[in-house]
Amino acid sequence: MRKKRSSQSRLKKDVLEQSLCTGCGACVGLCPYQMVYKDRTVQLFDCDLPDGRCRAFCPRTPSDLPLLRESLFDALDATDEIGPVKEFWIARAKDAGLRARSQHGGTVTALLRLAMSEGWIDAAIVSGRLSEREPEGRLIDDAGALADYARSRFWAAPTVAAFHRAPEGEGRRIGVVATPCQALALAKIRTAKIDGYDKGKTLSLVIGLFCGWTLALEPFQNLLETYQLSAANLTGMDIPAGKNILELHTAEGPVNVPMAEVDACVREACRYCVDSTAEFADLSVGAARYGRNSGEMQNWNQVIVRSETGKKLVSLARSRGILEFRETPQEALHELKNAAAEKKKKALARIIAKSRSPQNLLYLNPGDTVVKKYLKT
Repeated sequence: MRKKRSSQSRLKKDVLEQSLCTGCGACVGLCPYQMVYKDRTVQLFDCDLPDGRCRAFCPRTPSDLPLLRESLFDALDATDEIGPVKEFWIARAKDAGLRARSQHGGTVTALLRLAMSEGWIDAAIVSGRLSEREPEGRLIDDAGALADYARSRFWAAPTVAAFHRAPEGEGRRIGVVATPCQALALAKIRTAKIDGYDKGKTLSLVIGLFCGWTLALEPFQNLLETYQLSAANLTGMDIPAGKNILELHTAEGPVNVPMAEVDACVREACRYCVDSTAEFADLSVGAARYGRNSGEMQNWNQVIVRSETGKKLVSLARSRGILEFRETPQEALHELKNAAAEKKKKALARIIAKSRSPQNLLYLNPGDTVVKKYLKT
């Protein structure tokens, strides 16, 4: 009988060597055999476990996405373009000081603060930076410190590894701010049926971020050098609505980089991602961008409420005056769905070009009804 290949060897062959690794950290922090070093997932030692958690939790190994959706969400809320939608809002933090320190509307930080102050979570895992070449996930248990991590960084941090390393304790409740790939990994963790593993029960809240791509650090560092900059110089980054540039914020003022130059720095794995709105989170948040007047929506967020937990949190934020809301036109949801559908189509086309077969979608199931819909268009 032929020996079954180890989870680690399959992860290496099917994910790492295929340039599908998103850098989410789902395979790191579980054992001493793997780590993230300078934005790369590195296998330090061989492991012969046939069914390891590293492969089970990876968002780029085959998953039963319909079963995940069924386990976590109400089927009546399903949409093909952006996943489950219970509610859709245009909102922002009411605290103007918080908004000034945040990427756009400050909604994510405001909701995390509220969840922590109400005891819904004991700590939150957010994206931070160990050094200019080492992004990392940070476990924050002080609500007052959350605003220090409010701005987008556009590069991947191994956030899920920080969850694996978080101290366990009876009744421990953790919230995580996650990109789409991280949210999928966390969904696999939440629903895992693995003997002796129950840490997924500590995941009390997942707030997803809209995401089109992340930057690979090494080529991005090289690009920064052409502008006489380094990551240490950056106070923030943004993609202004209606402009085909990446705006780099520095103490001396903004530096505009054409997206044509930025594209060469996009992480290869992101080109095969079909999720732009973190479909497996409790709620998802992104910049509000729709209509002809892009300035009108500046400093507001689009919020997709997906689960009962997300619905209760947003409702509490409204009643406590933590968030403020404005009219939510159907046009905004329509445009968001169209953009998400386009990402799915492009990613599937790239996957087929890579695998050379519409029956081999790498980590996706060709029989998934959502996948089938966009394979036909």
